[in-house]
Amino acid sequence: MDNNIANPPNLSIVNCQLTILKGYFPELTDEQKVQIDALFDLYSDWNSKINVISRKDIENLYLHHVLHSLGILKMLKFKKGSTVMDIGTGGGFPGIPLAILHPEVQFHLVDSIGKKIKVGQAVAEAIGLKNVTFRHCRAEEEKQLFDFVVSRAVMPLADLVKIARKNIKKEQQNALPNGLICLKGGELQHEILPFRKQAVSLSLSDHFKEEFFQTKKVVYVPL
Repeated sequence: MDNNIANPPNLSIVNCQLTILKGYFPELTDEQKVQIDALFDLYSDWNSKINVISRKDIENLYLHHVLHSLGILKMLKFKKGSTVMDIGTGGGFPGIPLAILHPEVQFHLVDSIGKKIKVGQAVAEAIGLKNVTFRHCRAEEEKQLFDFVVSRAVMPLADLVKIARKNIKKEQQNALPNGLICLKGGELQHEILPFRKQAVSLSLSDHFKEEFFQTKKVVYVPL
């Protein structure tokens, strides 16, 4: 028996989490709801071939991955026409959920692992996302300019800032100055210390009541 194969996901848990997510974003259009509804089957299928989400965690897709990604919007809702790069996107987080909710914003998803980019591309194509591009490369190699860089717990804040700085446009168009917005968990005092004068940290527990979000934060650093 393969001990790496988890039990089949509990669909009642999946549907409950989907309902919770939609409750937090009542402004979703019918098309956005259809796109979000499709994510579980798509990621479950791809995850059986290419492990982009812990197989024990796939039933928590909507809470731990989709809603967590959308926590970035509690820091900033991107203005129409903005451009955003997702560093270390894995199978498409936070980029794909953000692209669903922001169809008039262009997202560029980057990861150094080609098979993960393949999953993200397939999911985006399957749900008809027109505002995402992908690149298989190290983030250090991407030279395009964007309004914001986003990321989800892929590396320490200082390393993210160092990599992202070269990719930030000078021209401003959003409510916050251009910069880095990343999702972090746990104790962040040490990471934020070098940026304490400009960084803004927001606790997702102030916006999402589920226990998962108790230690989750969104950190913004203007660049």
